[in-house]
Amino acid sequence: MDYGQAAPLDRIETVVPLTFSEARDAVIQTVRAARQAPAVEEIGLEGAGGRVLAEDIAADRDSPAVARSVRDGYAVRAIDLPGELQVIGEVRAGERFGGQVGPGQAVEIMTGAPVPEGADAVVMVEYSKRANDLVRIDGSAEPHQFINPQGCEAAAHETVLHSGKRLDYADIAMLAAFGRGQVKVYRQPAVAIIATGDEIVEVEQLPEEFQIRNSNARSLAAQVARAGGTPQLLPVARDTVEHTREMIERGLAADLLLLSGGVSAGKYDVVEEVLAGLGAEFFFDRVLIQPGQPLVFGRARGKFFFGLPGNPASTMVTFEIFARAALELLAGQEEIGLHMPLARLTREFHHRIGLTRFLPARLSADGGAVTPVEWHGSGDIPALTRANAYLVADADRAEYPRGELIRVLPK
Repeated sequence: MDYGQAAPLDRIETVVPLTFSEARDAVIQTVRAARQAPAVEEIGLEGAGGRVLAEDIAADRDSPAVARSVRDGYAVRAIDLPGELQVIGEVRAGERFGGQVGPGQAVEIMTGAPVPEGADAVVMVEYSKRANDLVRIDGSAEPHQFINPQGCEAAAHETVLHSGKRLDYADIAMLAAFGRGQVKVYRQPAVAIIATGDEIVEVEQLPEEFQIRNSNARSLAAQVARAGGTPQLLPVARDTVEHTREMIERGLAADLLLLSGGVSAGKYDVVEEVLAGLGAEFFFDRVLIQPGQPLVFGRARGKFFFGLPGNPASTMVTFEIFARAALELLAGQEEIGLHMPLARLTREFHHRIGLTRFLPARLSADGGAVTPVEWHGSGDIPALTRANAYLVADADRAEYPRGELIRVLPK
């Protein structure tokens, strides 16, 4: 399927709905083909976690820089074992032994210490018996045991991190180990967030019984920030073409636009009409999932947008499985994945085939078991807070017995 060709505006309503995997592929392929490299900035390591690397990083020296012990014990010549050896000194991490290990000799050595010249093995202290300056080792040793050779982790000038990698804590450690106190990263994309609907009031307001507070914009802002974007919350777009157009035009100044609500087939759902009037290209407007079927993805004035369904679970799920991928690509990230491991159901589960369903669930602490959470539809925020994952039911499978493996999407 060619995802690069947008549907003509007069045919958007006839576009065939996509499956979950088709829609996700469409987002990734379309954004990857059209994106441009973001601006680059240089920052300190203290702020680099979670940012996307904008340069290749090479080791400035061998790692380790010298052969070192990976155990506390004795540096020896393997050929001398088993036997009784004379202990001629000690070496610890941060020091170098000045002499050389000769026949029948050993040096007491600590984890991380450089291996003395002449030694070719380390014997763990647990397998030795020390008496004054003599140590008895009854077992044999293999050459190079418990020794990390020079450069075995990384060679000098070897590329150890590539541009486009989102930096995690291990990457920060490696940058520090190779002397990089400053690093070039891509600027975080600005993401405009617009909730739509006359029924929405601000969080601080006391709503009438027919009104709801603007929770979607706040949850999306948290999801955007977690995914590496900079959220920009705009005023609620009211259910008129004029006001919705004004808000959307403001939102298209950002790198990515997220709209919540107004994309169904109701009389006052005007988001698609407004976008079409702005010359938008629509790549799809319906996906065979629950929650989140009426999902719009397109581009207007050179900026990608998502029209997310307005119910809270629909908004949250569709961001995670579709809009997050677009945001990560716009941030310069190269590897785009969706972590959906398998877990065993603690009770039987069934659903109607035809839709891929993402339903609230509790994943066990070890990640091995999953239990569906009782909920009352995609507006049930309390159920979403009780869940720490979504159970992912395949569109072509109706029954899952207790103990069956099923995919989950951790929150």
